Amino acid sequence: MPLPPADPQRQLKHQRSIQVQAYARADGLWEVDAFVRDSKTRPTGAPGRERPAGEPIHDLHLRIVVDAQFNILASGAESLAMPYPGDCDQHGDRYAALAGLNLLRGFKRAVRERLGGVQGCTHLTELADVLPTAVVQAFAGDVLKVTPDSETQPFQLDRCHALAADGEAVRLYYPRWYRQLGVDKLTQNPTPASGPANAGH
Repeated sequence: MPLPPADPQRQLKHQRSIQVQAYARADGLWEVDAFVRDSKTRPTGAPGRERPAGEPIHDLHLRIVVDAQFNILASGAESLAMPYPGDCDQHGDRYAALAGLNLLRGFKRAVRERLGGVQGCTHLTELADVLPTAVVQAFAGDVLKVTPDSETQPFQLDRCHALAADGEAVRLYYPRWYRQLGVDKLTQNPTPASGPANAGH
């Protein structure tokens, strides 16, 4: 689907960048660092604490330690730049509350229960939402070693429109796991046609 056309006179006002870095550790665990940064193209802030254009309004860092089963073993966060110093950064070790969660089992709901609203920082809590798919991508080929003829269904199937099990991409690249819509893959062999129209052939 094409993008809506860009206005040739549009002006950049705000920029948000999200970055995730995943590191394999010597002990078999993984460290994942996630960052969110916001900046504007104009000075911001109240008199006396004005922030120059381009200087980050938010520069926030979230780190988790995760095992090969997607369990978070340790976590924490720090605020490097924020609109209200002395207030925004007073979340203490609240993001240690991510420890004990599993990235693939009820993660986003549990994050909101533990850190939603005034329990945490809006931007750090939203940043946590990118962790499950980022870690899946980090694990692909290292922790998740799935081939088209694997004995277990590849993790990514039926998790997006392109990899629906009845879709063309699965038929071409994961034929073992392809299924026709409404037809069990073990009973896909067509039965020869019979009846008057085929008599004498």
